[in-house]
Amino acid sequence: MSLFHIDSGREWRGGQRQSLLLVRELMRKGYAARFVVQPGSPLHEKAAAEGLPVFPIRMRGEADFWAAFRLSRTMKRHECRLVHFHDAHAVALGAAAARRAQVPLRFISRRVDFPLKDNKFSQRKYTRDVDGIIAISEGVRKVLLDSGIPPLLISVIPSGIDFSPFREVTSRDFLRREFSFAPDDYLVGIVAALEDHKGHTYLIQASKILKEQAPKIKVIVVGTGSLKMELDRQVRDLGVDDIVFFLGFREDVPRILASLDLFVLSSHLEGLGSSLLDAMASRLPVVATETGGIPEVVVNLKTGLLVPPRDPAALAQAVLTLYRDRGLAARLASRGFEVVHQKFSAEGMAWKIIDLYEKIARKKGIRLS
Repeated sequence: MSLFHIDSGREWRGGQRQSLLLVRELMRKGYAARFVVQPGSPLHEKAAAEGLPVFPIRMRGEADFWAAFRLSRTMKRHECRLVHFHDAHAVALGAAAARRAQVPLRFISRRVDFPLKDNKFSQRKYTRDVDGIIAISEGVRKVLLDSGIPPLLISVIPSGIDFSPFREVTSRDFLRREFSFAPDDYLVGIVAALEDHKGHTYLIQASKILKEQAPKIKVIVVGTGSLKMELDRQVRDLGVDDIVFFLGFREDVPRILASLDLFVLSSHLEGLGSSLLDAMASRLPVVATETGGIPEVVVNLKTGLLVPPRDPAALAQAVLTLYRDRGLAARLASRGFEVVHQKFSAEGMAWKIIDLYEKIARKKGIRLS
């Protein structure tokens, strides 16, 4: 008997990392997990490199009937008893396959706080033959409830991270050497896809204020996405191209985080913000926006500073506060480090999901292991 996990993502983002961590932990705990991914995707490469059981199936969209047929055949061959969908496209395509293969247990992870589309198809996709929806934050749960999802279907289980890559970093001056920053430059970084909901435009506007009031502050932007050219143009138009540095997609995020003095997340929509967990695991003070699930990670004046979304002036002021008060920054960083280890481990996340699986399986008289 096996547990299928389906992630149709073609890129490497927070959602793909979470699905990889979960499958890894399930395998460690003796569950026969099977990973369905896009062939040639970063997720495929990383899962295969770890030796996880991977089924690369090209998923071209929600109505890819050939992919659904191949998937259902694979599910039958491996006696699939549970399927877990990790993104919206996987839900529609995988549900058709699961029905054909008569898979008795079906779960969905919801990691974004975008409202569901206001149509019957979306409602059915998230409720028909679904045994549980895992929301990564209370913020995501609220959006699901507002979209008409029955509350009994929803369980809140926060994302988790693997702390080992952050423990392995020994040097904290990597970026200073790579970009020849001065010893007293103050490095503020963001790690996020260059997409509208991450709010980079407001951080760039804030950078103009930072340049005027504290020219030693440099802003490091890690990530790629559809807004790259637009944000490049905004940086030039505002005259902050000498303090804002775009690094693109990077595999060495723990090493970059270790080189920063402060982390910022400027989103106006955010399910939880796993990059915040990474930053806190790197002992960084954080400034973030009060939206979605972020306040469940960043408690104002305890584990970081919160500001309103879409408010460049408030964002700049919070960065300046921690730049000028290094004692406060150190206290927030220390408490954030403690909290992330107490509440947001990948193993803890996996155990909570396993408990949910087993609880529903017992109710339906199904054995998973």
